[in-house]
Amino acid sequence: MNARMISILQHLLAADAPVKGEHLAKLIQVTSRTVRNDIRELDEFLAGRGATIEPVRSRGYELKIHDDRAFRELLQQLFSNHEPADPGLPEYRQLYLIRRLLLAGGYLRLEDLADELYVSRSTVQNDFREVKKTLQAYGVSIDSRPNHGIRLEGSEVRLRFCMSEFIVNRSGNGPGSRENGFASIVSPQEMTVIQGIILEQTQKFNLVLSDIAFSNLVTHIAIACRRIREGNGVCSFSDELQHFHGMEEYAVSRQIVRWIEKELNLPFPEAEIAYIAMHLGGTRWFNEISAVGKEEADMEKLIDREIYELGKEIIEEIERDLNLGIKEDQELFMGICLHLKPALNRVRYSMSIRNPLLDQVKTHYPLAFQAGVIAAKLIENKLNMIIPEAEMGYLAIHIGAAMERTPGKQRPKRCLVVCTSGVGSARLLYYKLKSKFGSQLEIAGTTEYYKLKQVSLENIDFMVSTVPIREPLPVPVVVVETLLGGGDLHKIRNLLTEEGDVTLRYVMEELVFLKQSFNSREEVISFLGAKIHDLGLVQSAAGFVSLVLEREQAAPTSYGNLVAIPHPITPQSSRTVWAICTLAQPIDWAGKPVQFVCLLSISKNGRDSPTEMYEQLIRITDSPDMIRQLLDCENFREFSRTIVKHKLY
Repeated sequence: MNARMISILQHLLAADAPVKGEHLAKLIQVTSRTVRNDIRELDEFLAGRGATIEPVRSRGYELKIHDDRAFRELLQQLFSNHEPADPGLPEYRQLYLIRRLLLAGGYLRLEDLADELYVSRSTVQNDFREVKKTLQAYGVSIDSRPNHGIRLEGSEVRLRFCMSEFIVNRSGNGPGSRENGFASIVSPQEMTVIQGIILEQTQKFNLVLSDIAFSNLVTHIAIACRRIREGNGVCSFSDELQHFHGMEEYAVSRQIVRWIEKELNLPFPEAEIAYIAMHLGGTRWFNEISAVGKEEADMEKLIDREIYELGKEIIEEIERDLNLGIKEDQELFMGICLHLKPALNRVRYSMSIRNPLLDQVKTHYPLAFQAGVIAAKLIENKLNMIIPEAEMGYLAIHIGAAMERTPGKQRPKRCLVVCTSGVGSARLLYYKLKSKFGSQLEIAGTTEYYKLKQVSLENIDFMVSTVPIREPLPVPVVVVETLLGGGDLHKIRNLLTEEGDVTLRYVMEELVFLKQSFNSREEVISFLGAKIHDLGLVQSAAGFVSLVLEREQAAPTSYGNLVAIPHPITPQSSRTVWAICTLAQPIDWAGKPVQFVCLLSISKNGRDSPTEMYEQLIRITDSPDMIRQLLDCENFREFSRTIVKHKLY
């Protein structure tokens, strides 16, 4: 089963209606004939594994699941390991080369690498062009030396992050699915020792870690053990090292290191203790939330004055630009402030982190993510530090939770939530369930996966979990995405979501352009920006376009499903409208194919919250069937009728 077939299966899984072969071809950027061949092979592969792919006349292909248990087992096998599985694919070879270089103690010769992969030397040289581009994004370069070969060059911190990303994280992301990656770093026995020490010491000091934070810390210490054995330690942080001596996290780190040194007979340099303390930097704060009231005076005692003022400015800026009605939300203010200190430390010390929820946040919560971008730009302007997309996504999770708490949302009814992604994500899932199911559901609480055995399930009717749970439990488990996509809601409540038609409130005939021919996102944005200016909705076409491109530079707005939703970094328009452009052929938009572009021109008067508008837009752009129909439209009459008649759930 090749990477294309896995991609087709993912798209069919996500679709609520049959998907045409032509649409699948555009999504994965191959020919329709290739898709047909892949679907035939995929259907044969699924036979006997609980599912089939059935053609639906005039509508495309639909995934039919006949044996839920068998198909779920198949999905766990397929998606517990996201790396390319076919050695004949360039992606497989490139990942193999990166891993070999990261684990090598010295130089490697191209001829030897070619022999290992059973390909020619020239093929490996071609693969290295992409390998260099990939590693460049992580601050790592390739050193080539005649008669010796090649090796990686970069700071120790950067090299370790690459090892975490390419050796451990890309070996799977579910509980128990990363052992193969860890086995390349330390032995299984050593891994068990490291996990046990971290769990014991964090519980002893009453530190609360999410599953992701726990896993990241285990990964970091395992990699540190290997690198120290090879003579590669983290350099001293000089003044910064002294700063960490007074922190509680430093005391925890020292105890963790003391036990690892004893159990593994491996001495850790002092700088390594400080580096571990930085990884622990955010955990203590979350444990203090419940102990401290939400009165402003209490918050000032808990939070550094600089962080306190920055948090206030961030929320005021977001409210001024987006009018979300969250300015008085004290839980949001607390969450943002407590998140900022460790986040700023990570950026300050170049401690890159992955955000496994980033794509889901951008897709399902674009307005919250836009608020995260606004927060990041304010931080960049005040502190002169570049905030990466991963950190924008984490800020957006806190903001999204606040949006779900706003007045008018329904109250909760009954279940236990198992969430692996941290406090912010658990709260977002909590409030999403609250708002969607109201009095039908009571949320009994949330827990991390690794603490599940310690939680009483008495009086729990069922659990909502973001990961499959293999252990037998006395209650049913509903597995969902962390941010609850449309399909997840149906798992919990089959037919109780509200139904309604989309209005054309934001659509103007003068701003709908169908089957255009453009070659780049810059061309599309410039064209639509000029049209918005021609209608007198913005003061300057050039200024408007510049702000849209600035937003794209901060974080691309291509969200999948052939859709991009660009917009200026701050509202500029006299009224909120959508400028829509469909393309004759997909174009590359920051690495994703795009054929449907909706340029948002949001009102700057601040009277109307854009929340409803975004929800309406996402209901349209989330549907592959809707996008396919809109791409087929020849004129505005067809386009508007397609929107109005489309049933949205």
